[in-house]
Amino acid sequence: MASASTTASPVKKGNPIIIVGVLFFIFGFITWLNGVLIPYLKIACQLNNFEAYLVTTAFYIAYLVMAWPSSVVLRLMGFKKGMAVGLLIIGAGALIFIPAALTRQYWVFLTGLFVQGTGLAILQSASNPYITILGPAESAAKRISIMGIFNKVAGVIAPLILGAIVLEGADALTKKIATMNAVEKAAELNALASRVILPYSIIVVALVLLSIFIFYSGLPEINDAEDDATNTVKPGAKTSIFQFPHLLLGVIALFLYVGAEVLAGDSIILYGTSLKIALSTARFFTSCTLAFMIVGYLIGIITIPKYISQQKALVVSAILGLLFSVAAISTTGIISVMFIALLGLANSLMWPAIWPLALAGLGKFTKLGSSLLVMGIAGAAVIPPFYGYLVGQSSNRTAYLILLPIYAFLLFYATVGHSIGLSAKTKN
Repeated sequence: MASASTTASPVKKGNPIIIVGVLFFIFGFITWLNGVLIPYLKIACQLNNFEAYLVTTAFYIAYLVMAWPSSVVLRLMGFKKGMAVGLLIIGAGALIFIPAALTRQYWVFLTGLFVQGTGLAILQSASNPYITILGPAESAAKRISIMGIFNKVAGVIAPLILGAIVLEGADALTKKIATMNAVEKAAELNALASRVILPYSIIVVALVLLSIFIFYSGLPEINDAEDDATNTVKPGAKTSIFQFPHLLLGVIALFLYVGAEVLAGDSIILYGTSLKIALSTARFFTSCTLAFMIVGYLIGIITIPKYISQQKALVVSAILGLLFSVAAISTTGIISVMFIALLGLANSLMWPAIWPLALAGLGKFTKLGSSLLVMGIAGAAVIPPFYGYLVGQSSNRTAYLILLPIYAFLLFYATVGHSIGLSAKTKN
């Protein structure tokens, strides 16, 4: 792996990590609002389960569509300016929520989510390889775990704040509108939709200010355009990104993992309500899932790489994912819900482990490999809506069977797939 090579003026060693940590906080805050938006928009726009989960499709499909253009933006503008632009794009997406709320048009909300996802695709394309390369390869998972804490602390906070604003009294409102005529119902739903205007206006202002801060910060650039002489692969041996099977399998692993992580966090509220748990209580479940992820990140920081390698951490995580999924499907009530929340613990070290394992030995292909991995985030655009479809065909609990083949593949990647095509020298 390349070491950090800066082209900016000298800065204190800790500053880049702190700045990227702030960006990871933003990722988490914006991303995990979706867990509240799904039940909120289901009521406000009167949606079925499949339609409600299109929130994740609109948001995460941007990672697939825009990951490659994002790499072009970063190549032309560099990391720092690219991050600033990404923040402005997220702000534009948040701004679209205002006309969406005023018109109560679901497609306008979905457009805003896609634009937000586009901005995040740029930020993810820059920040993940940045933190991976900024230090020794064997401790990359530890650094990403630290970033994960920033991300998931925001993820715990965001649903609590937005849920308190937009889902306040939602249980009573749902019962109330069932007895209203069309005009009264429309008026109540319009009032509900308008609740997002203030919080998203604040988000827009905060993102613009942060963009200005990033643009004028001392965040250094990274030069990952390595010579073949510094590549861990023999000079001239690799001429295409598609000659790295461990990377391609890593993209699939990331696709499945992100889908499973988002499914656990974004479906748990509706799952709770399907078990007759009041929405006033269920709205806290996404935060519980993310709290378990924070616990996992703390374990990773303490244990990787001193006590356990990032590859072994992925093995343990995949096994836990299988066990918790089976337990959730096999139990009922609040116990089943808690096993879904515990998937946060199982998922916590997957992202930190998959990135360095997939980028190992890429050398000059590192940035391109990173773009492919970012495309894998689109798994969250596919798996949650598919879960929503399965719910309509069976039940919320039975539909979680989708998780079993996902964690089985992740276990394969952790044990075998990550090393396919790599020499012993580059294996972690």
